[in-house]
Amino acid sequence: MQCREFQGCYHSAMTLFSAFTSQELLLAFGVAFLAGWIKGMVGFAMPMVLVSGLSMILSPDLAIAGLILPTIVTNGFQAFREGVPAAIDAIRQFRVFLSVGLVFLLLGAQLVSIVPEKTFVLIIGIPVTFFALIQMLGLKLTLEKSSARIEASIGSIAGFVGGLSGVWGPPTVLYLTALNTPKAVQMRVQGVIYSLGAVALLVAHLGSGIFNAQTAPFSAVLILPALIGMWVGLQLQSRIDQARFRKVTLLVLLIAGLNLLRRGILG
Repeated sequence: MQCREFQGCYHSAMTLFSAFTSQELLLAFGVAFLAGWIKGMVGFAMPMVLVSGLSMILSPDLAIAGLILPTIVTNGFQAFREGVPAAIDAIRQFRVFLSVGLVFLLLGAQLVSIVPEKTFVLIIGIPVTFFALIQMLGLKLTLEKSSARIEASIGSIAGFVGGLSGVWGPPTVLYLTALNTPKAVQMRVQGVIYSLGAVALLVAHLGSGIFNAQTAPFSAVLILPALIGMWVGLQLQSRIDQARFRKVTLLVLLIAGLNLLRRGILG
């Protein structure tokens, strides 16, 4: 249903909030804070944490709608933290990944109600878990340099899964980690990639109907706890060196992969 007047929109939003108990709202705020904290530490995993946490108390559609605005705001902050020129340079450097990922994200978002999500989260969860696990066990897989073909392939996977499930971080981090991207650059590049992806996700789900006048206020109230959590995470991230940053990133990536497997197997 589309709201044509402000009063109608306000009524719809209040109806949605009245359906929550105070405990559910507090849990939603806690999930947003945790997602922001982890993002501040390693630069990714906010959609994964938000979708996983919110889906325990809300419908999957509302969980996806809820992550959209906090993801846009926190990724925008992360992308432009070092200034506009640095962000533009990151866009130029990863333009193939971004352009291909955008196309596939828009395609994936249109299939949310058609294709079983389990199929796609399993396809991405298996290699992500395998990659993170063997890296943590000491086998270091690296790419000496990227190529347009590799970048386009990973961008298409990240975009399609992101459009379908709202989670596009693991394939992106897998790629950046294999390139052994420096910590500061990795944080900035992730911010740029995820910012553009989050805006594309917003546009896609305006079209799919998941993000609308009823669900937007819920997404908006999750921005503040997510930003507070991100600030806390950034204070910790600035104190760890490159080697430890890589280990923490791989640990979060492993958890992300295992969570994708759980969603694919158990739903």
